[in-house]
Parts: sequence; C-alpha cells; structure tokens
Amino acid sequence: MTASHPGAPVIGLDLGGTKIAAALVTAGGAVVARHTRPTPADRGAEAVLDALAEAAHAVRTPAAAAIGVAAAGVIDPATGTVTSATDTIRGWAGTALARGLAARTGTPVACDNDVRAAAGLELAALGEDATLVYAAVGTGVGGAVAAAGRMLHGAAGIAGHLGHLPSPEADGLPCTCGATGHLEAVAAGPGITALCARLGGEPARRLETVARRAADGDPHATAAITLGARAAGRALGGLANALGPHRVVVAGGVPRIGVLYWDALCAAFAAELMPPLRALRPVPPRGGADAAVLGAASLTRTLPLHHPHPTGAPS
Repeated sequence: MTASHPGAPVIGLDLGGTKIAAALVTAGGAVVARHTRPTPADRGAEAVLDALAEAAHAVRTPAAAAIGVAAAGVIDPATGTVTSATDTIRGWAGTALARGLAARTGTPVACDNDVRAAAGLELAALGEDATLVYAAVGTGVGGAVAAAGRMLHGAAGIAGHLGHLPSPEADGLPCTCGATGHLEAVAAGPGITALCARLGGEPARRLETVARRAADGDPHATAAITLGARAAGRALGGLANALGPHRVVVAGGVPRIGVLYWDALCAAFAAELMPPLRALRPVPPRGGADAAVLGAASLTRTLPLHHPHPTGAPS
C-alpha cells in the first residue's frame, strides 16, 4: 500500500555512489530540512543501510509518515530489492533495501532507481501521453525512459540504464558492469577524469580538478571533457531518434561542471537528430539540485510501502 497519511511530511533519500542526500519534504513539495553525508560505498551493503538510516534520522520529525529512497542500481519497487548493481557500491546487488531500512528506522519505505525517481517529477509536469528521456551523469551514467505518459520499468526493473549503451568513444574501456565499451566508461565523472590522464594530462582524483584545468586552458583536460560530453550527446541523440521524446533531460553533477561540457554535449546531440526532431535540445532538470530528493519523496505516494516487521515476525 502507499502512504496512508497524505498530508504528512515524508523523508526523501537520494543514494548515490559518493554521497547520500536526505530531505524532509512537506505534502506540498517544499524541502524544509536537508542533510548530506558520504556513501560508505566500499564498506558493503549493511554499512550503506546504516548510513541511510542515519541520514533519515538527521532530517526526520515525529510527523514523518514514510521514507522514499531513490537508490543506485536496478531496483524492483514491488519487492524493495536491489536486483542488480555495479561495483560502485560493494555488495549492493541482492540487498533487501526497503526491508533493511524499514527495520532500522521503524518507518515504512518505498524505493526505486534514483534516476527514475527524479524523472517522475519531469513526467508529471509534461502531462498525459508524453515521452521522456532522462539521463543522469555523475559517478555513473543512469537514465529513465517514459512513453505515453508511463514510466518504463522493464524486465527486472532494468529499463533506462543508459550508461550501458555501447559507445564508440569507449571502445575497449572496462565498464563498472564488467563489460567493455559502454558509455559510462567514458562519459561519467571517473571516466572523464581517467581519460584526462590517458591523454597525457597530470593525474587527478576528482573531476572538479579536471574542470578547473580546462578552464585554465589545459588541452588534455579540455579534450577529456569534450570527448566525454560528445559521447553522451551522441548516445542521447540516437535514443531521441528511436523514441521521439517530447523532452530530453540531462541531470547529475557532471553537466554542472560548466559550459564546455554542456555545449559539447548539445552539439553532438543535435548532430544526430533526424529532421522532425531538429528543434529538440537537452535541458537541465526542473527540480534543480533538489530533484533527486523530491523524486524520492514522491515514491511514497506512487509505489508500494514496505513496513517494518515486529521483532520475530517473518520478513
């Protein structure tokens, strides 16, 4: 069942590979408290569930009726389980996300893939019968697809995982999923950072460092950012030709590094489009920086809630 207290605030949790964002969200969609903390991605699923519970506690009030979790990985909302995941979060695949978090917080939990949750806000704004492509480019490359006004989950919840499209720019590069040549390997933040070093630039630990060097005119940093952006733009342009979306959204931390990335992505996207779509361009998310936590909170109204079980009760 979905939330039984429609006027009560809920907690939205956005779980990414590097950070957890939490927000207390009113029934009207206003964020009234925020909290962030690092994701203990290398410490395993139990540590991540503990961190999610701590993040929820940091923003909660006694009136909070439910928790919505927008999580990395392939999520089955019906069972509340992570059905598949890359090694960005160690041991994440197979985690009973909803059950584990409900037990830690004593609060009902709804969950879905993080990008699909954020994309739900865009779809609601577009109205009936809309088709949407939503990409999130950050530590990885995630995505969501909606057609005829309905979000697609697909078999095992895998629909929309755009980072694992084949990409010519990533030919031969290992992907976090275990395959090679996927978009994520060259277009995600770590992929661009590694590419800068492969092109001859000084090694860097963070994409922001590469972006600062590019702003200062470093040719290796500029080339790495531009190539990663072009790869993402080409893939999205191809999807646009296949799906005919009314809106293409590009979210995540990587597009926010500056106009060098955004302009290269948009140019590559436009170059792929068939004539009927020539006016279409990618746009940033409507929800801005709060899109993920607002999308997570909205899951409590649209997806099954998994309730905590009393001690000794079957799970």
